[in-house]
Amino acid sequence: MSAVDTSARTTPTPATAPSTGTARATRRRLAARARLAYVRGRLHVLGVVAPRRAGAEAFTLWCTLPGGTGRRKDFRPHAGEVVELAAPRGGRVVAESWGSGPVVYLVHGWGGWRGQLGAFVAPLVDAGYRVVAFDAPGHGDSDPSVLGPRRGTLVEVMEALEVVGAHFGDSAAVVAHSMGTTAASKVLSAGPLRTERLVLIAPNHDFAEILADFDRMLRLSPRVQGLLRGALEDFVGHALSDFDLAPLGADGQLPQTLVVHDRRDKETPFAVGHRVAESWPTATLVATDGLGHQRILRDEATIDLIVRDIAARPSALRPSS
Repeated sequence: MSAVDTSARTTPTPATAPSTGTARATRRRLAARARLAYVRGRLHVLGVVAPRRAGAEAFTLWCTLPGGTGRRKDFRPHAGEVVELAAPRGGRVVAESWGSGPVVYLVHGWGGWRGQLGAFVAPLVDAGYRVVAFDAPGHGDSDPSVLGPRRGTLVEVMEALEVVGAHFGDSAAVVAHSMGTTAASKVLSAGPLRTERLVLIAPNHDFAEILADFDRMLRLSPRVQGLLRGALEDFVGHALSDFDLAPLGADGQLPQTLVVHDRRDKETPFAVGHRVAESWPTATLVATDGLGHQRILRDEATIDLIVRDIAARPSALRPSS
């Protein structure tokens, strides 16, 4: 998980008469290539003369949130009721709710925010649920991460969900996207929050795979790779493999789960969602085609499928008539 722009590795296609937008995009790609080259060069030199400093800088890059406006899009139908809750490591976690009835939590991914999943709000409220979404530290309207502005960590996403869960209570469902799928699954497997239904949209890679991609992108030396991995495991207090999704639900202890993944997802391959669904005895896989990693969050047919799946299971949390 890094904010280093991997688009730098894509060579722009020349055009005889580029439009203003094309020229601007080309300049951005060239600037991204220059930034990546600088970072690689700096880490290479530090890896030779000051490897621990190189490891520390790689850790900071890993925890830096991605830029771009795509993850900041807002699909909420209207403002809900906002509460501010205390994060365990300091600062505020902002949560927002709509409607009444059994709770459904919406959990954003890496660099995202609660508005990204806003297209789920109205359909779930219409189906009789109270929808609760929140911003993890460093994301959206919540206070910065313990690591500072523009930073974030998986454990803080988990802690935010625990804090929000303690405030609003157990849920009929949790709908999570991308890295939020790991955060939600870890919290549910640990037990501080219970839910009757889990929906994983575009679940993320195993962290060994993400780390290997990060190491290759920055061309880190084996020594710096080891220092980075050690710093990450020291921070979270666990081996990185403890956060791999497929083993988390392999014992059948997690709730009934719907895995929704697009076959043309460029951020997390469809094979990842397929692997999770194959590994979890409680999981069912639904494939979409052509929605990618972000558009899937606002596709009406996909949202309708997910809402109907949640509503098809009568909630023990719903008062009997």
